[in-house]
Amino acid sequence: MPADPMHEVGHRIAATRRARRLTQPQLADAAHLSLSMLRKIEQGSRVPSAGTLDAIASALMADPSRLLTGDARHDNRVRSMLPALSAVIATHDMPGDGPVRPTCELATRVGTAAQWRLGAQYLRIAQHLPALLDDLARALPAASACQRPGIAELLVTAYRAADAVAYKYGACDLSARLIDLMRWAAAQAENDLVHASVAYVRTETFFAARAHTSGLRHLEHAIDAAPAATDAQRRAARGALHMRAAVIAGRAGDLDAADTHLAEARTLGDSVTEAVYHGTAFGPDSVRIHEVAVAVSLGSAQVARALDMAHSWLPPASMPAERRSGFYIDLARIQLWAGMVDDSFESLKTARHIAPQHTREHPWAREDTATLRRLKRAGSESLTRFAEWIGAV
Repeated sequence: MPADPMHEVGHRIAATRRARRLTQPQLADAAHLSLSMLRKIEQGSRVPSAGTLDAIASALMADPSRLLTGDARHDNRVRSMLPALSAVIATHDMPGDGPVRPTCELATRVGTAAQWRLGAQYLRIAQHLPALLDDLARALPAASACQRPGIAELLVTAYRAADAVAYKYGACDLSARLIDLMRWAAAQAENDLVHASVAYVRTETFFAARAHTSGLRHLEHAIDAAPAATDAQRRAARGALHMRAAVIAGRAGDLDAADTHLAEARTLGDSVTEAVYHGTAFGPDSVRIHEVAVAVSLGSAQVARALDMAHSWLPPASMPAERRSGFYIDLARIQLWAGMVDDSFESLKTARHIAPQHTREHPWAREDTATLRRLKRAGSESLTRFAEWIGAV
């Protein structure tokens, strides 16, 4: 008989608490809960509200989705918040009444949202971005001429964080609208590097439409327009565009273009330190991850190429969670094509451990989990539970 979902939530909270070496009183205090309530939640006799679950997860420094299982659907909470994002962008030129907050405060909040995006913390973005976008929309027209480009750049970064939620959760129309607003704000930012980052994100619309040849053409135009690679920031901007171009060239079936762009990205990646540049991770490790992504894009004929790469290298823990989990999702697909069923499942579990929200919403992760269950007809309980978690049943 399946375990009760809320009992499982309580068990996960207790296990995570013990792993963090916290007592129940310590966790209750950190989460601003009564000790009796926490005890009931851990025992499975009390259902935590969404706010309570978030408070516990924050106190445990854990992703809330790691505490959820079974019918306690984390993704439904994110989707329920998408209308608020739609509403705030519909009124971006006529924001609600409220204070015009200091630029330094806005910059701090936008920086936090950018870190949530890189860490695949989509629930937190969905919860906090509508209010932040409204604050930025009030700040832009109130800014002086010298302040306006900076506020516009903050808007680009905030719109990008919101777009990550829309795109990952399948709201393609909302994603396209957010990208249009990124382009609108970038025109006021007076920074060529911002334009390059927007071009990188805009490629999502071509992926979503499966217009891969057009997407490759778009990126090649963006590379031509990108600033000359005179310093690390500019080399990273061009390199990121080449990485993206290599992947979409693979989707278009253009092996020569994929190899050419990978070679350019590799050269530029070797010239900088792996880091996040204008919101995009770039460097030698990011290029290696994209080599595997290109192999997946090109199809099963590239299995050996991707497996050779993964055999000798794995992404370091210092890389952003979303990018690392994406690597293991790609690797799982390659391993599945190679008949390495158990290895494929291990890679999916690793992706989930790194970034559960990203893994759960990734269509390939869901598709490959369903395939694994078909191949392993007498599948293990752990695979069945994973399939239930990801929605592949």
